[in-house]
Amino acid sequence: MTQPGEAPESAMDVSMLAGYIKAVVEGSVPPLWVRGEVTGFKAYRSGHWYFTLRDAESQIRCVVWQRDTARMRAQPDEGMHVVAFGRLNVYAAKAEIQLSISRMEAEGDGLWRKAFEEARLRLDVDGLLDPARKRPIPRYPRTIAVVTSPDGAALQDIIAVARRRDPTVAIVVVPAVVQGDSAPASLRGALKRVSKWRGADLVIVGRGGGSREDLWAFNDERVARAVAACPIPTISAVGHEVDVSLCDLVADLRAATPSAAAEAAVPVRADVQAEVTRTARRLRVALSRRAERARGDLVRTQREFGSRARRVIEMRRAWIVSLSASLDALSPLRTLDRGYAVARREDGTPMTSVFDFTAGDGFSLVVRDGKVDARTIATRPDTE
Repeated sequence: MTQPGEAPESAMDVSMLAGYIKAVVEGSVPPLWVRGEVTGFKAYRSGHWYFTLRDAESQIRCVVWQRDTARMRAQPDEGMHVVAFGRLNVYAAKAEIQLSISRMEAEGDGLWRKAFEEARLRLDVDGLLDPARKRPIPRYPRTIAVVTSPDGAALQDIIAVARRRDPTVAIVVVPAVVQGDSAPASLRGALKRVSKWRGADLVIVGRGGGSREDLWAFNDERVARAVAACPIPTISAVGHEVDVSLCDLVADLRAATPSAAAEAAVPVRADVQAEVTRTARRLRVALSRRAERARGDLVRTQREFGSRARRVIEMRRAWIVSLSASLDALSPLRTLDRGYAVARREDGTPMTSVFDFTAGDGFSLVVRDGKVDARTIATRPDTE
C-alpha cells in the first residue's frame, strides 16, 4: 500500500499537504528566540501586529496576537533590530509559516527607551512633570506610609535609617508586589489604600535595586499617574542612584535610594531638639527686646502725654481767663460800679425808656450797693 503522495494515484490534496506541513513544523520546533530587523510593521484595529523579521539572507512573517501586545514595552519601529520569542505555526489556508511572538525586546534599549519616552511625553502633556505642582515634604512627619514589598531589603533599609534618626516616627507598611506582571496593579492598589486612609503625613514608594525588567513596574504609566494623584506628599525611591523611573519624575521628591528617602523624610531627633532650643532662646531674646522697647515707648508716651496735657490745660486756663474778662466787662454790675442805675417796676421788669415811666407811679432804682424806692414826678423825653 502506498503512502499518501508516493504515486499519482495517492496524491495529496493541497489542504492535506498544508495540514501535514503544519503538523510537522508545529510539532517538531519548540518555542525559540529569533533575532532580526523589523520591516513592514502594521498594527490593526483588531489589536494584532503583523510584520516581517529579516536578516541579510532570509525573512519570516511574524504576528503578535492582541492578547500578547500588552506584554510588549512598545510597538517596534521600522528598521529596529529585535530579539523575539515565539512559536512557529502554519497558516493552513496558504500553507505559510509564521512566527507567533509572545515576547520581544529591542537589541540595546530601543523598545524600553521608546516606551519610557512615549509615557513620559503623555505625562508631560498632562502637566504631571511640571515642577510647580510638586508639594513640599513635611519637615516633621509623625506617620510615614511605605509602599513596597514587605520582604524586600528596601523596607529594612528605610526602617533602620528612620529608627536611627527618630524612633518616635511611625512607619506603616503598605505591602505591594514590586516586580513582575502583577506589580503595576498591586502598586496602584496600595496607593489607593493609602489615599483612602489619609492617616499618613508622607508616602515613600519604591524598591531596592534590580534589573531594568525588575524595576519596570515603576515605569508603568498607570502607576506613575497613581503616584501623581496621591493626596499625600510622596517620595519615590526606585533602585539605585542611576535608575530614574516615571514614578521618580512625578513624585514630589525623588530619592536616589530607599535609604536616602528615609533620610529625606525623617529629621534627626537630636537636631530637632537642638533647633527647638535655639528657637526658644531666640524667642526669649526677642521677647525681652520687645518688652524693653515697649517700656521705653510707654515712658516716652507718658512724657509726651503729660507735656501735651499741660499745654492743653494752660491753653484752656488762658481761654477761661479771657472769657471771664469778657464776661466781666459785659456784666451789669460793672456798669453799676461805673455810676449807672437800673430802674425796675414792682414786678422786676426793667424800665429802659422814658415812656415806661408815668408821673406818680412808684418804681425801684437799682444802684451798685442796693435799691432805692422812688416815684416819678415828671418825664422829659429827648427832643430833636
